[in-house]
Amino acid sequence: MKSRVAIVQRDIAWQDAERNLGALEAMLRGVNADVVVLAEMFQTGFVTTPDDVVDDGRTLRWMQSMATRMDAAIVGSVVIRVGDCYRNRLYFVKPSGEVEWYDKRHLFLGGEADNFERGTERRVVSWRGVRYLLEICYDLRFPVWSRQRGDYDAIIYSALWPKPRRDVWRTLLRARAIENQAYVVGVNRVGAEPTLEYAGDSAVVDAYGRTVVDLADSESVAVVELDMDALVAFRNRFNVSSAADDFEIR
Repeated sequence: MKSRVAIVQRDIAWQDAERNLGALEAMLRGVNADVVVLAEMFQTGFVTTPDDVVDDGRTLRWMQSMATRMDAAIVGSVVIRVGDCYRNRLYFVKPSGEVEWYDKRHLFLGGEADNFERGTERRVVSWRGVRYLLEICYDLRFPVWSRQRGDYDAIIYSALWPKPRRDVWRTLLRARAIENQAYVVGVNRVGAEPTLEYAGDSAVVDAYGRTVVDLADSESVAVVELDMDALVAFRNRFNVSSAADDFEIR
């Protein structure tokens, strides 16, 4: 069984949701996939003052509309308000309009950690024969949080990962794939914000640590097939998880 995943890399207009959503619609026209993965805060850029960009539901409605139109799940992170707190929430929106989500656990140093509340629940979503572990950007640095427990086939990292640390991004995507015997789907952006520059390097890596596709620094969309039969055969033949250490997350 194979599932098609589209990764979308673009230069995000700073705090301009209308422009960003319109540009994404144009980029996604004609794309045929089961899952479409967008960058972290894809409609605003990495804004750490949540009052400026908290979503009023418009972005989620747009994701639901696009999911229905494309007959695909749409994945990307949005700033939301929960009570008196703000969360960086990764939505996984299905064509039916059903929404599942993951709230970012590891908040980046400084503005995000100061102004957002971290999530506490790990989230795996099953969709069209593939189980996806949902993660956001800085989570990539914390291998225990994404450790394979026999419950997923692919990890999605929706990210805004700055250019100075691009070698870390590339290395850790491969490491997470190898150690967990899973596909890893990492989506970043290109371009610049007021204080940060981004190199892109959105990629899909297979369970052997081989890069299936790398978008380098281009604004583009790539569609990759995840081969579940090949993944299961590899895990059965070389069962690394059978020797894994037990642990608890607190």
